[in-house]
Amino acid sequence: MSSGLALRSEPAPIVACTVSRNVHRFDLLIEDMEAELGEAWGDLGFDEVRAFLDQPDAASLEFIALAVTPDDLGDLGQIGEIIVACKARGLGIIIVADDLGAAALRELLRLGADDFVPYPLAGGALRDAMGRIRTQQAASDPIPASVTALAPVAETKAAPDSADPTTQPVPAREAAPVRIGPRLGAQAAVFAVQGLAGGTGASTLAVNLAWELATIDKDKAPSVCLMDFDLQAGTVSTFLDLPRRDMVIEVLQEAQSMDVEAFKQALLGYEGKLSVFPAPPELLPLDLIGPEEVEALLNLATQCFDIVIVDMPHTMVMWTETVLNRADVYFATMELDMRSAQNAMRFLKAMRSEGLPVEKLNFVLNRAPGLTDLNGKGRVRKLAESLGVKIATMLPDGGKPVSQAGDHGEPLAVTARKNALRKEIAKLAGGLHKAMLGDAKAAK
Repeated sequence: MSSGLALRSEPAPIVACTVSRNVHRFDLLIEDMEAELGEAWGDLGFDEVRAFLDQPDAASLEFIALAVTPDDLGDLGQIGEIIVACKARGLGIIIVADDLGAAALRELLRLGADDFVPYPLAGGALRDAMGRIRTQQAASDPIPASVTALAPVAETKAAPDSADPTTQPVPAREAAPVRIGPRLGAQAAVFAVQGLAGGTGASTLAVNLAWELATIDKDKAPSVCLMDFDLQAGTVSTFLDLPRRDMVIEVLQEAQSMDVEAFKQALLGYEGKLSVFPAPPELLPLDLIGPEEVEALLNLATQCFDIVIVDMPHTMVMWTETVLNRADVYFATMELDMRSAQNAMRFLKAMRSEGLPVEKLNFVLNRAPGLTDLNGKGRVRKLAESLGVKIATMLPDGGKPVSQAGDHGEPLAVTARKNALRKEIAKLAGGLHKAMLGDAKAAK
């Protein structure tokens, strides 16, 4: 094959192209393309795709196989432009991933790719991916299947600059699932989650708790909104395989003047059961918003939903007090180690010095020792005594399935329903839901 487009012999229309920096590095891909498509395919370099898509020969294209290695990730912007240009023409995109990490692969899928196969290719892997692409194209409209699968389309925003793959038009998601009866005084429940150290599972807890509550009752499930307030390292979108949207930045800045309908347009839907206010697509300073904006956002969310779950940044900010005062329960995740203990001590000292309601804090010990680990249970008791608090929630180590669920963009209840961590989060959700129903019944 040449480095440019190989048109192969005579009149067979080109239905697919490989796109890579050097297709000869992917010899197994060449073999599979020839076996599946015969002469009806070609290959393109990264710099040739945009020009070829404007040629008449591109009219018959169905999909591209985008072959990427770790060396190509330095040109992620160019790869994103290729994905966007192909999706704009309704083409399917299969990522052929040669030794890519989960984060890089997730980013490519977020940009709009439809499917991926690891390289070296397993027998029949490319054929299966092609079949899925063709099934999606036959059953759907020009909107990418990876986007339409996330939630029903409600309304489409005006298209921004096509040169930036992170600002491509994303259909507005279904804003609010079916509501149940109001809570005490028509007030929604607000639960916040903050990690007291990195890697203590705060976002994992927030995402899975939100999903468990949103699916807790088949007939009268509460409407749930999950809000990612970590403006710099928010991962809720990643954990649920949802795109990030530029309009979130505008909503954050204009929250005080925003009405409910405008707020709903910023939400994304997950499986028609959970609504998500995602973190912004760009890394933003945590003081971009203040207590007034956060208060306004919480007001909007509680007007629309029965339950609002806020995923907080690890660091304390000037609006931490705002969320704490609004929260019914403020979960603080930690582990059984010195960094968590010291951070928890500083956190409590800061809270008490400001006269904040520490009684709302619910300390969550992630990767807690098992029932038979007597030494570990003793360490937990000493930790609680040294902090002067009760560690009310113990979450077991869910192991590798937890990270795999995050990489796949699905809750644990979907990928590992019997996982020990998932079971404990489901119990926690059940207790919260029961308390809400009890409050509502008492209010009547």
